[in-house]
Amino acid sequence: MNRDQPLKISFRKLKPDAQTPSRAYAGDAGYDLAAAEGATLGPGERAVVGTGVAVVVPEGYAGLVLPRSGLSVCHGVSLVNAPGLVDPGYRGELKVPLINHDRAETFEVVPGMRIAQLVLVRAAEALFVEAETLEESADGRGEGGFGSSGTG
Repeated sequence: MNRDQPLKISFRKLKPDAQTPSRAYAGDAGYDLAAAEGATLGPGERAVVGTGVAVVVPEGYAGLVLPRSGLSVCHGVSLVNAPGLVDPGYRGELKVPLINHDRAETFEVVPGMRIAQLVLVRAAEALFVEAETLEESADGRGEGGFGSSGTG
């Protein structure tokens, strides 16, 4: 694929008022997904909100559904399973599992509200080969995991 050409994504509106995924700014990586239905999320509550849109993610790619920073920072609303994964074979409605982390305020999702963003990334084809030992990493990290690099 020519990197200068945009990736063509076929999509279908499953509801008449569904919005086409779109970017706020030309250089944005994420395409905003809008709610096609309303939902009320009390403090700590979750809801799966439909977008009314189905897309075809091309072979060799994956669609990652990510939170919108404005909803997270301003309202405490995020995705239950961030990132959500859209595989190339999936043809159903894109649905967004939201959670309200705010301890006091109820959050209202209204149709047309941008609730998540879709980012398309290349997905490598891999062949997993079992080994008795693993070669050392070039940076020396080894088995250092959570917190191994410190906080400072």
